[in-house]
Formats: sequence, structure tokens, C-alpha cells
Amino acid sequence: MPNYLSLPFYKLPKPDRDQLVKKIQSDIQSDLEKFQLNYITKYFSDDDTYIRKAAYLGTGKIYLEKTNLRDKIISVLQNLLHSPDEKIRQTVVNAAGEIGKKDFEIVQSFFDSGLFDDHHIVRNAVIGSVKKMGEKNPVPVLKWAKKYLHHPDKEIRREICHGIELRGRTHPADILDMLKELENDTTSRVRNTLVHVLGQIAYKKDCLPLVIVHLKTWENKTLVIKAIVEIIDVHYRYRNFSYLTQDEARLFIEKNFGNHL
Repeated sequence: MPNYLSLPFYKLPKPDRDQLVKKIQSDIQSDLEKFQLNYITKYFSDDDTYIRKAAYLGTGKIYLEKTNLRDKIISVLQNLLHSPDEKIRQTVVNAAGEIGKKDFEIVQSFFDSGLFDDHHIVRNAVIGSVKKMGEKNPVPVLKWAKKYLHHPDKEIRREICHGIELRGRTHPADILDMLKELENDTTSRVRNTLVHVLGQIAYKKDCLPLVIVHLKTWENKTLVIKAIVEIIDVHYRYRNFSYLTQDEARLFIEKNFGNHL
């Protein structure tokens, strides 16, 4: 297999990529067992985003499979969360997200910290992690997210709104009440994210009726109109993936929304 530094991850043949992923996980486990950080910091800080992804996925797998290493993993991640390298901090948050799909409480502090990181790639890792954790382990994750819905920092509110989106694609009832709390947010950037999330929820199977019924209870009719426009439009933009066609979605909304605007 070529030296992994010699070629970008996706320039490698698939068999070599598979071997590299196994090697990364093996190297990280070796570091953990030897109380070292040599491989961990190298992979966590790699310029290739796919190497970093293999590193945090591998860390998550080790956590699940090697219960004797769990305390070490958490300790290492806590240490690296304070690294001056934003790529390392990003990978730490993503690794915590893999763990949080099963054990959220043990990694909650990583997201309390990551939400306020100075670098956008770390904050984006929080959003991505909340999405995947909220899909797999919704009860504690949504309870945690709710604490930040009305945070004074508009970016925190926006990130939380975006982060709970994925759970809404399969279980919209779990997040619609939370989204409603943001309907009168004073920041357009937050409201725009809210409209985006409503659109992303509504085109999935069996989700449009639930979204429309809920929107009937919202007070901010200007925002509701924007959401409906986005919902109809997203059924065209994602026409290869949406459960209904754009015309079907439009007809459903016209029939069922009635005079609620």
C-alpha cells in the first residue's frame, strides 16, 4: 500500500483506502494502549479531511468495541479539545459525536465547549455531530439542545436550529415544538435557518402533513409564508428524492392549509 501521505485519500484505489482505514484505527488503538498521542495527533490534524474522518470514525469504533479503553479515549479527547490546531479540535468534536450516538452524557461537555469555539470548522462539527447524535440518540441530545434555543448569541441559536434538523426528517414531531420557539427570533439569519430546516423536513415521506398541521398553530404568518414557499420549492430542488412531486405538495398545502394565513 502507498504511503498515505503520498496521495490524497480518494486518489488511492479502493482496496488501499480500505486498508488505510484499518491502519488508522489500529494505530490509534495502539496509541491508546501505550499512553501515546503520536498517531492520534498526526491523523487528527491531517490536511486531508477524509483522513481526519477515518480517524474520528475509528475512534468511535474503538470506544464501542474496547470497553477497557473508554476512559482513556475520553481523557485523550478532553486533552486535545484544547489544542491550538483547529483541525484537531474539529476531529475531537466529531469523535465525540460518534460516541454520543450511544453515550451522549459522557461527551456532552465537548459540545458545550465546541459551540463557542473561535473557529467555524469546530462549530460546524458541533452541528454535524448534533445531527447524527439526534438521529440515533434523540432524547438526551434534544434535551441538551433545548437549553440553547434562546441563547443570547444568535449563532448559537442558529447552530442548534440547524443541528436538530436530521431528527426532524424522520420524526418531525420530535422537533417541531422546538422550532416553533424560534418563529419570532429577532435575527434574520436564525429565521432563515428555521425556514431552511422546515423545508428539509417537509419533503421526506409522511412529513409534509405533520409540518403543515403544526404551521397552522404558528403566529408569525410572514415566516409561515416563507416556509411554505421554501417547502414547495424544495420539492422541486430535491425532486429526485422527495416523497411527493412539487405539484402534489402544492395541491396538498392549498387543500389543507386553507385560510390559516
